[in-house]
Amino acid sequence: MAHAIGVDLGGTKTAAGVVSEDGELLFSETIPTLNRAGGEAVLDATAALVAELRARAQGDGIAISGVGVGSAGVIDAGRGVVVSATDAIHGWAGTALTEGLARRLCLTPGAVRAVNDVHAHALGEAWRGAAAGTASSLLIAFGTGVGASLVLAGRPVLGHRYVGGHVGHIASPYAYDDGGALPCSCGGSGHVEAAASGPAIHAAFLRQGGSPAVPDTRAVFALANDGDPAARRAVRTAAEAAGQAAGGLANVLDPEVLVISGGLADAGDLWWQPMKAALRRELLDPLVRVPVLRATLENSAAVVGAAQLVFN
Repeated sequence: MAHAIGVDLGGTKTAAGVVSEDGELLFSETIPTLNRAGGEAVLDATAALVAELRARAQGDGIAISGVGVGSAGVIDAGRGVVVSATDAIHGWAGTALTEGLARRLCLTPGAVRAVNDVHAHALGEAWRGAAAGTASSLLIAFGTGVGASLVLAGRPVLGHRYVGGHVGHIASPYAYDDGGALPCSCGGSGHVEAAASGPAIHAAFLRQGGSPAVPDTRAVFALANDGDPAARRAVRTAAEAAGQAAGGLANVLDPEVLVISGGLADAGDLWWQPMKAALRRELLDPLVRVPVLRATLENSAAVVGAAQLVFN
């Protein structure tokens, strides 16, 4: 049986694991991403992690066919280059991702493949997770940012310029307050991510008079679960923004199933129920019974999906 190493390279941590050709994650390791040290330092650390896993696999008699990477940023999957990226990883834009890893690992360039991390996440869920066995699935991740991936017949739709899936940067009527359009992380304003992401919940809580002493979104959820009115309004508004966006995308793309992922999807019914209700309200009549599923692979999804790049 063939095996590959899948890598989930994010802004705060990098996870990698050995995955069999039938999608079983055998073992994995996680390291902090050296996100302030520059692209070359990130590649050095990632290559060391992969080399460690490869050595462990070889010790167990497992040969590694290649390495797949799901990475933060817009990834040119043809050239294996980071086209653009936020400052979550300093100096990441322009990094020759696949060539750099292949050189450090003494692999041929074709043995390393890469896509955006949300595409890798969606591939994992389509292969072995919530969408397994479907012909098409749309995964939307709501967390620190908002991203999506449409998987058709086992392949993610990357787009002509590899920007496909950046749904956090479409317009949302929820991304406005009395001061006008809310600023988005992309530099624009009035976008879904400005209303439906985790940081947007904390920002909305503060705008509604919540205490500045509340440090982050996790703390806002804790207050909301205790009945705090400002916290509950902030969570509900973000959930409805997420649901409306997800329903609109389903109308456009008509997937067999819709998979909702990310930290907010795991935050409980206080977010999930208004999100799902808003989604259902948005759907066209032929889509009213489309399954809306929680992602099931949790932190392993992008590692498994990245490994599938080697097998596919």
